[in-house]
Amino acid sequence: MPLLFYTSSVIAILATIMVITRYHPIHALLYLVVSFLAVAMIFLSLGAPFVAVLEVILYAGAIIVLLIFVVMMLNLGTDTATQEKQWLQPKVWIGPSLLALVLLSEMVILLMQGDNADMQVTPVEIKQVSISLYKEYIIALELAGFLLMAGIVGAAHIGKHKKKHLHRFLQEENLDAENKKMKQVEETVNN
Repeated sequence: MPLLFYTSSVIAILATIMVITRYHPIHALLYLVVSFLAVAMIFLSLGAPFVAVLEVILYAGAIIVLLIFVVMMLNLGTDTATQEKQWLQPKVWIGPSLLALVLLSEMVILLMQGDNADMQVTPVEIKQVSISLYKEYIIALELAGFLLMAGIVGAAHIGKHKKKHLHRFLQEENLDAENKKMKQVEETVNN
């Protein structure tokens, strides 16, 4: 058990350092998935399987999908296609794949051990977790929801096309038509 804990900890630290140091956001997100999986393995080795499953489902699943969506919204332009071709090369996937393979082997070793003497798992009902989450920690839960919503709205605002239309009647086509009408009126007045 301690070997699995320390190996998962080292992988979590390495993957988190790789998240911080990567230039491309997709590379950083791949390492972030590995970091979340390593933290889930740490929780599993400490005897908290419910928290480990929540870590995988919520963070490695839902939050990563949200972050990929935000990255996709921000990567607008013609250079995106060439960047994606570079990102999909096998050399990009080697690091995260190796770290995830080590975590998978740790989980297999952990599950193959027949004795649970080191784990000492005390069962916690989902109802108890839900009551404590929505009773004692409701403010933190709502603040996290607001923070995620603000991030999505901010990314949508940054990612939208920047057209300088003050009003739908002031678009270029309408302005050109108005200018032509004004010139016609001026010509008729001058004649």
